[in-house]
Amino acid sequence: MDEDRVSIWPRMEPFLLGALQVAPSSKLSLHYLRKMAIYVRTRDGCFPALGWPLWRHIACGKLQLPEDLAWLYFETFDLLLGHTPEERLEWAECLSQCSSKSELDQQRNKLSVDTLQFLLFLYIQQLNRVSLRTSLIGEEWPSHRTRSPSPSEAKTSSQNKNWDDQAHLSFVQSHLGEMLELLVEPGQLSQSGQAQRDCQVSLEAVRSLGLLLEGSAGQGRGVQPVHRLLTKGPLQKQSGFAPESRSFSLHQLLSCLTHSLTLNPFGITACLRSGKKLAWAQQVEGAMKRAKIARNTHTAPPGSKMVLMSQVFKQTLAKTSDKLTGANIKIHRCSDAFIYLLSPLRSVSVDKCRDSTVVLGPVETSVHVHSCQNLRLVCVAGRIAVGTSSRCTIHALTPIRPLLLPGNTDITLGPFHTFYPSLEDHMASVGLAVVPNAWDQPLLLGSDGLNAQDAACYRLLPPSEFHMLAVPFQTEGDTCEVPGGLPPAYQAALSEKQMRIQNWQKTVMEARLNKEQKRQFQELVELKFHEWLMETGHRQELDSLIPPTMTSLRDSDGAGRVKEAKPIGNGPQSPMAC
Repeated sequence: MDEDRVSIWPRMEPFLLGALQVAPSSKLSLHYLRKMAIYVRTRDGCFPALGWPLWRHIACGKLQLPEDLAWLYFETFDLLLGHTPEERLEWAECLSQCSSKSELDQQRNKLSVDTLQFLLFLYIQQLNRVSLRTSLIGEEWPSHRTRSPSPSEAKTSSQNKNWDDQAHLSFVQSHLGEMLELLVEPGQLSQSGQAQRDCQVSLEAVRSLGLLLEGSAGQGRGVQPVHRLLTKGPLQKQSGFAPESRSFSLHQLLSCLTHSLTLNPFGITACLRSGKKLAWAQQVEGAMKRAKIARNTHTAPPGSKMVLMSQVFKQTLAKTSDKLTGANIKIHRCSDAFIYLLSPLRSVSVDKCRDSTVVLGPVETSVHVHSCQNLRLVCVAGRIAVGTSSRCTIHALTPIRPLLLPGNTDITLGPFHTFYPSLEDHMASVGLAVVPNAWDQPLLLGSDGLNAQDAACYRLLPPSEFHMLAVPFQTEGDTCEVPGGLPPAYQAALSEKQMRIQNWQKTVMEARLNKEQKRQFQELVELKFHEWLMETGHRQELDSLIPPTMTSLRDSDGAGRVKEAKPIGNGPQSPMAC
């Protein structure tokens, strides 16, 4: 970024959290969005705010979208908005009191969104559109070293653009003109809905661009909404802003924005190039030496904070830190790992991980699992989405129906089944409540709409297979049980297992074994237990918890003391506390 040059860049969150990770419906093409833009500007009650009843009318009556899909877009956009935790908790309480669909509709009817921003949000669903070229040859031109991927592989790879700031910039550069046309008042449009060259765009309409764009007046200066940069300083004249009419020349505005667009200085590219490494309490050789962990939380504004974790291999990683709070987390290409991030988070993406367990603190917006195998995920989150993954088990507490995207096989959904002492405080800080809880009501989404997949891609965890998960670290707080409790069938199954343990202990006591028999019996039980640990892979999990020295789960800077993790078992590996 030049020191005195005004720079404008795509904001990360609308693309990261707002663009659904599936090819969009054809009904969200520019042709239909132009018609919608005219409709909402000419019908009473649709502008400047669009309520759920009128969006449902447009989506279901005009665009022929299923109502659940219409609500999915509306709800996803609402996730992006800056609601306070108190507002989110109040909304959750209202929803939990709805006992019928009519009561739920009445509650939803109270919601409204900014009309123009919602139009832009619908437009950026095209981010994951699959082009004919990429569907045939994938992301790269073929060479003698690379085989041409199948159409399904190409489709999968092309849809993973939500973290790619280069893709965000390219998308805005290619489609900015069309997005600006959606903001033009209908009276300035041709019969085909296209904007005339001498069109004007109102200041209020340009304010809505703040959903997608922000910038800075120079290096080291604060981040500002795009409309402020365009109405003062060097860009006022270039953008064609007329203070008298409070409007912009469309042609000059497009030229100015195109000239000022640059890569997000707080995006993943900059974080990988110049981000700080996470502060580690200790560094070990071997498995963790290959791990790549970086963050930009020391410089990025809210909404752009990120932590990247890649290639954690055969290791336990545990962290609770203010550096994680409110950050967007990407966990990438980890295998045979156990990862505990016990802080309130903004969003989490788990990408191309296998044979791993990930336990998260409350996630304010969404958790997205992509191209994972044999992953166990445990979280409280605003939304869960799973795509192109196999043999994954998701234990979730979520107010929104889990989103199952195309390409999944053998997905298991189970209830949230763990806790740690500060969990409820963390949940309150991001506005997540224990009810409603829709963990067992997945929404199956394909490019052709809802229910496009075979429901056989998932199952609900049978209560007979249910076990609790213990977080093996001690932290400060008052939570001592699973928030909201367990569903009755799972609680009954757990109680039955506890009863069997008690009966077993009673049987052993009544056997009246002598000292030698007790010794032999103990050896036999331990042998069978260790065989079970090896067969299930739990031996590695226990071994990786042994620290070479007693270390704190907290940052080594001493901010907030936490008791040390207690060693369990014996083995060569150690936990990585950071």
